[in-house]
Amino acid sequence: MNAERLEHFRKLLLKQLREHDNNVRDDQAAALNLYDDGVQDTVDQSITDVTKEMAFSLGQRESQLVADIDQALLRMDEGVYGTCAGCGHPIDERRLEAVPTARYDAACQAELERRRGENPTPSL
Repeated sequence: MNAERLEHFRKLLLKQLREHDNNVRDDQAAALNLYDDGVQDTVDQSITDVTKEMAFSLGQRESQLVADIDQALLRMDEGVYGTCAGCGHPIDERRLEAVPTARYDAACQAELERRRGENPTPSL
């Protein structure tokens, strides 16, 4: 990948990093701002609990996205960004435009997903 395209993806990742980092803080702040005033009935308390859990879950999801972006930026610094971690072939730039944190090309990603589907965790 040439330096110009690499810089394009770096800017794209840094923009996403700022957005998701802000979302993490906002989601966590929203969860912390929900409080129990001690006067709620059980239904209100349940709604508050569910809302808190959703806010924390969103914060965790955003935190994972931030970690994925950090890893992609690290791969850039190491000179392997845009190279499939599975087969070593270049990842199509159209895929990187859609998913700039992609670690695998489309074929390897499809194979990973196929394997996950073939080996479901047994349920009781």
